[in-house]
Amino acid sequence: MTAARILAWAVVALVLMALAVPWFLWGDSGTAFGLPVWLWWHVGWMALASVVFAVFTRTDWGLGIEEVESRG
Repeated sequence: MTAARILAWAVVALVLMALAVPWFLWGDSGTAFGLPVWLWWHVGWMALASVVFAVFTRTDWGLGIEEVESRG
C-alpha cells in the first residue's frame, strides 16, 4: 500500500510540475478581467497546488521517510 501511495503522489507531483508553465499560452496576448490569461493560469495553478499540498500534509506527510499510521 505504501509503495502505491508513493507512486501516486509522485505522479501528482509530476503533473503539477508539468502544469506549472503554461506552454500553450506562450505568445497569447489575451486578457481576462484586465490581466493576461497566463497570469490567471498561475493563480489557478497556485490554488490547485495549495489544495494538493494541504491534502498531502493531512493524509501522507512523512510518506517514504517515516512510518505512517493508518487513520481508520
